[in-house]
Amino acid sequence: MSTLRIKRIYDPAVPTDGFRVLVDRLWPRGVSKTRAALDLWLKEIAPSAELREWFDHEPARFDEFAEKYRAELMNNVEPVKQLCGIVKSRNTTLLYGAHDRHINQAVVLGKFLAKHGVRFKTNG
Repeated sequence: MSTLRIKRIYDPAVPTDGFRVLVDRLWPRGVSKTRAALDLWLKEIAPSAELREWFDHEPARFDEFAEKYRAELMNNVEPVKQLCGIVKSRNTTLLYGAHDRHINQAVVLGKFLAKHGVRFKTNG
């Protein structure tokens, strides 16, 4: 069974990452394409620009952000289906650029995928 991990794109790539997927809509500052070592940039699965701007990584807004992002994911069928297929077939690491390791869209996405049968490891 494959495993899903989450980590910052600024952390070094390691072989245990497996398939590396960036789930941010915007390219992270200061990261070269080479250093990113991406297999896929799935920006279509990221929160909408409006939701991202509203959230602004404010911890007090995280619960509401997570609820709204899950609603977006429910209506974003093709990218979710694509990512589920990848994650179920191989070890995968979701990459994000946010500073906070616990309050970001990749955490919400990982938990969302876990409800769809994906084995999710919180350490990364």
